[in-house]
Amino acid sequence: MRLVKIRHKSLSIDHWETAPEETWCLLGGNASGKGMLADLISGETTPETGQIENAPTDVRVASFERQQAVYEDELRNDDTDYLDRIDTGTTARSILLQSGCEPNAIDPLAHAFNLDSILERGYRLLSSGEARKVLLLKEILSEPDLLILDEPFEGLDSDSRRELLQLVQSLVSSGHSILFLVNRIDDIPDCATHLGLLRAGSLVCSGKMEEIAQRPELVQLASLDASDVPELPPPPDDESESFEILARLNHCSVRYGNIAQFQDFDWELKPGQHTLITGPNGAGKSTLLQLLSGDHPQCYRNNLQIFGYQRGTGESIWDIKKRIGIVSAALHRDYRAPGNALATVVSGFYDSIGLYQHATLAQKNLALQWLDAMGLGNEATTFFRQLSYGQQRLVLIARGLIKQPPLLLLDEPTQGLDDLNRHLVLAFIETLANLSRTTLLFVSHRDDEHLSLFKNRIHFEANPDGNPRFHVIARSDS
Repeated sequence: MRLVKIRHKSLSIDHWETAPEETWCLLGGNASGKGMLADLISGETTPETGQIENAPTDVRVASFERQQAVYEDELRNDDTDYLDRIDTGTTARSILLQSGCEPNAIDPLAHAFNLDSILERGYRLLSSGEARKVLLLKEILSEPDLLILDEPFEGLDSDSRRELLQLVQSLVSSGHSILFLVNRIDDIPDCATHLGLLRAGSLVCSGKMEEIAQRPELVQLASLDASDVPELPPPPDDESESFEILARLNHCSVRYGNIAQFQDFDWELKPGQHTLITGPNGAGKSTLLQLLSGDHPQCYRNNLQIFGYQRGTGESIWDIKKRIGIVSAALHRDYRAPGNALATVVSGFYDSIGLYQHATLAQKNLALQWLDAMGLGNEATTFFRQLSYGQQRLVLIARGLIKQPPLLLLDEPTQGLDDLNRHLVLAFIETLANLSRTTLLFVSHRDDEHLSLFKNRIHFEANPDGNPRFHVIARSDS
């Protein structure tokens, strides 16, 4: 495949050539043009000028954007309002069958990717990590001439990352071409033979892995000087509240039909007990946060107290949400409302998806400060859906932090961020924790995000007997 004098919007590539025996990885930060390049190679978009020569006939792309498209399609086909039950959507097995593979090819690969237990579950009931694994496996099963994996390791636990690499390596060994698009140096796969660096829509350098890996431009992508971290914007002009206990769970359980995800979990959270939450995909980490925020229906069938309210006793959900900030893959997935970046950040004051109230001048000014801090001051009037996935995530982080609330739920907040922006966000989180205004619950699959501020930890482990599927361990390291 050869790209010659490609010009398309902000993307500009004079020459880039690949050979069938090569496995390429393109590394680029947020808004570097990786997704745009994937659209051009796959034929979804035609370049404004230039040409792509010897392009593969069958090209498949696995990306967050395409995962979002599947989710929105499932929502459009939701028939719950016309049935006497909840329409859980297309099963994971049916989605895998859309790859065109033979039905008997699914189970062995699903087992290799640890998806056996969810094949008959509706897509909308899957965790974000499980949904990601299903769509990655779907494209692998299609066995295309070229498979483009855009940020394939984001949202996967360590075992799933290893399993994915094994599946991809089997494709490479059987003669299929793979193109990796990643935004973090640590995500460059060992199986890549060639590396290219994308920056601001331009291919800065490209060649054999061992040559490009030594280039100084690569190091610059991941280095963030402490002096480059802007000051945290101030909290809103309201009185901070104090609570003796933020949340208390007694014998908490979550069940789906006859299957218990976890059960009999007792836990208490006090102000200042910043807590790291770990465990494999589908264990219940996001579920736990959704129980606290009121976004999971089973929060009302559990003995759960939050901010002094007993769940299910007539409390207002908005009395709960106004004291919580949320950043999660689920929120990112569900944030489909119209509006620009500024309105999206301001909506954090109202805990709404979309902005439906008249924002005050003070709220707008504070939101602009947060956009500046995230390096997005010039994108305030850009529609949220027109931003790159990484830029959208930065906007949603600003939305979650703008209130500096008593409780901040961070469910893999750095997902989709390049190294520089990830370090920036982690620096903000550490600063916020040191202000003693906000207590953090932080879900992460990455060992390098186990910050020293987390003196407490909740870990989900698989049960050998499988019933319930996971047990929860809460411990304090202080």
